[in-house]
Amino acid sequence: MKELLEITKTSRNMVSKLIQGFTLEQLNKVPAGFNNNLIWNVAHIIVTQQVLVYKLAGLPVMVSDELIEKYKKGTKTEHEASQEEVDEILSLLHKTIEQTAIDIDNNLFQNFNEYPTSTGFVLKSNFDSMSFNNFHEGIHIGVIMAIRKLV
Repeated sequence: MKELLEITKTSRNMVSKLIQGFTLEQLNKVPAGFNNNLIWNVAHIIVTQQVLVYKLAGLPVMVSDELIEKYKKGTKTEHEASQEEVDEILSLLHKTIEQTAIDIDNNLFQNFNEYPTSTGFVLKSNFDSMSFNNFHEGIHIGVIMAIRKLV
């Protein structure tokens, strides 16, 4: 699991670098042809990791229910994020993964609730959920790379 988390850390560092230097207006802009903006994609990967890795393991998440509701699977940008919300999201980008590393070291990931993903792949273990999360983050890194060229 630690090796998988190293991939997640790399992903999060990439996301951080990709959005660095963008203004609040740019982070909130939804380009033509897209349903979401840069900051939605960042928050979405955080929320998804929390749901896949923590909720499916029966563990408490580190993000608010409000954040989950705004950025979970099936949502789209419906509001402009404030600077305060952006700051919270950017902080969670790394804090959540740092905590996951601690939780792995403490062997918290003992249980898992099987989950069929929208791709048809069925997650059957904590290892599966972390692997699938990395796949998911890779998809959204591609979306972020596309959006940043248009804002």
